Amino acid sequence: MILAVKEQWIRAKYERNEFEFIEKQEPYSAGYREGFLWKRGRDNGQFLSRKFVLSEREGALKYFNKQDARDPKAIMKIETLNATFQPAKIGNPCGLQITYLKDNSTRNIFVYHSDAKEMVDWFNAIRAARFHYLQVAFPGASDEELVPKLTRNFMKEGFMEKTGPKHTEGFKKRWFTMDDRRLMYFKDPLDAYARGEVFIGSKENSYTVLAGLPPSTQGYHWNHGITIVTPDRKFLFACETEAEQQDWIAAFQRVINRPMRPQEYAVEAHFKHKP
Repeated sequence: MILAVKEQWIRAKYERNEFEFIEKQEPYSAGYREGFLWKRGRDNGQFLSRKFVLSEREGALKYFNKQDARDPKAIMKIETLNATFQPAKIGNPCGLQITYLKDNSTRNIFVYHSDAKEMVDWFNAIRAARFHYLQVAFPGASDEELVPKLTRNFMKEGFMEKTGPKHTEGFKKRWFTMDDRRLMYFKDPLDAYARGEVFIGSKENSYTVLAGLPPSTQGYHWNHGITIVTPDRKFLFACETEAEQQDWIAAFQRVINRPMRPQEYAVEAHFKHKP
């Protein structure tokens, strides 16, 4: 558990007595929250104060570039919203990475607040909004089934080298993020948009992961290769160490071993028809 979340849980229980007195609980589930967070600029990397509004009625989290702006800079649907604490990546103990889908591609927003409680309250408000959305989307599901779907940590992140579809281009170092069946790669860990995404299906659908690279492969600098075989093509990656190679292979294998859910076939079809 991230230290900020753990600390606020302890304070909520022992200082604020929120577990004992319901009226003292923070209004996480009120359905609406607004406030200011420091957001990283997409182009210049500077963190600037931005107004954020979370509205369950509108089904979205929005942020505004100016305090008095009428139109939001971005609208993030609760349906695809995720939030995960990333203090090391963002360089702040309360750093939060928010992701959502825009035109079915992943978009990253990096925010923080100097007050740990404020940041944890935002995190919990997003989780509460997701919970209420999922209760409507899956009316027959139990709370125990819905809670794991509220927010998720990434399965694995780190640098690997990759080459292009012809396997003749030189390998380039990229930051990779494994988010369930989406493998995304970025030039920099704090990029807003992925340079590309790879769908990782199941073994029943002819997806496999292999240690090593095809014998004819050239242009890599790191010696610990990985080949992902899909129904359409092979993706070639190289890791700096054998330990990293084994960790990535294990992450890929966990996903490949899991049968695909019906809605994941629609995601796979979109990837196949990407330009």
